[in-house]
Amino acid sequence: MVDAHQTFIIVGAGLAGAKAAETLRSEGFTGRVILIGDERDRPYERPPLSKGYLLGKEERDSVFVHEQSWYASADVELHLGQPAVHLDRDAKTVRLGDGTLLHYDKLLLATGSEPRRLDIPGTGLAGVHHLRRLTHADLLRKALTSLGRDNGHLLIAGAGWIGLEVAAAARSYGAEVTVVEPLATPLHAVLGPEIGQFFDDLHTEHGVRFHFGAKLTEIIGQDGMVLAARTDDGEEHPAHAVLAAIGAAPRTALAETSGLALVDREHGGGIAVDASLRTSDPDVYAVGDVAAAHHPVLGTRLRVEHWANALNGGPAAARAMLGQEVAYDRVPYFFSDQYDVGLEYSGHAPAGSYDQVLVRGDAGKREFIAFWLSEGRVLAGMNVNVWDVTEHIQALIRSKAPVDREALADPSVPLESLIPAEGA
Repeated sequence: MVDAHQTFIIVGAGLAGAKAAETLRSEGFTGRVILIGDERDRPYERPPLSKGYLLGKEERDSVFVHEQSWYASADVELHLGQPAVHLDRDAKTVRLGDGTLLHYDKLLLATGSEPRRLDIPGTGLAGVHHLRRLTHADLLRKALTSLGRDNGHLLIAGAGWIGLEVAAAARSYGAEVTVVEPLATPLHAVLGPEIGQFFDDLHTEHGVRFHFGAKLTEIIGQDGMVLAARTDDGEEHPAHAVLAAIGAAPRTALAETSGLALVDREHGGGIAVDASLRTSDPDVYAVGDVAAAHHPVLGTRLRVEHWANALNGGPAAARAMLGQEVAYDRVPYFFSDQYDVGLEYSGHAPAGSYDQVLVRGDAGKREFIAFWLSEGRVLAGMNVNVWDVTEHIQALIRSKAPVDREALADPSVPLESLIPAEGA
């Protein structure tokens, strides 16, 4: 395998980094494993930050990937609360914020992403929140508890997945919620207007107020506290707290300053990697939110910011670092919970890539599967309150074969019967 004198460094102590470290040990790597994170908390999973933990249904300790004792028992060196500030690829060293210099033989960048910031007056007020880190969730959970108790107003900038999940959580606490979104429906750019309208109806039924076609221009406060927010159409909205949920940007600074190949922002940004998650430097790999990977099945370069990508990508990157043949070809997948709706989404169907959205089941009863098609081929599928179908949806995507649309829309036709036989 690999000799005991080698050092593998992982920069980024999130789920991807932690699973990579775990896999290095389970695959028999006996060298030094160093895991670097700029947060003080040990690696944790992010979905609970906008779901169970934020809702008060899960305890804080439940979010961590491993028990604290695991790192010592696995001989994984943790450097927490210290960012990696410089990468020297010629010397093969990483320098930390406190000046510590570490040498590597192989390096994995799992630096993740960071929330995009509102560039408007008032963002320094105490009631302005972001949601990316566990400390953010701690603060937001306290804020929602207070808003619910005092009949306070939460204003959310952005009707994407994070914005909608937090809106649902806030309503569960009893807070008033207004969502400001520049496009015509929630998730408009991700799901299109047809399914976006489903989420509009869902949240409106639960008391969320949407303000579409507008952007925030100012957050108004007094004595450091939020009082209201203005939009570019002249409206003023009451607010005692504001959540900026306007997307995330990959953390590529280390890669950029060290000269690694990047993908431009127009094409999703991130560090360019091949199907084995290797960067333009053969000894440096990248995984998770920060990696723009060539997908061998979908035939395009993707940067995926979801839990499953970190969960599965970390082990794949570790195996590639060990010299194993790796072709990371997982179909993108994520899940969401909002009120009484649970959903799973598989595939990749950006705006302009599909020519039809087909619904199987009853959207009015909130039990259906939506398919995004191009020339009859399934690009993506989202099952809403319909379970145990993800494997079949992903098989349809992988087949790249045209499907009988009438049969696809008919819930009485088993999905598995529409999957072409291998070699057919």
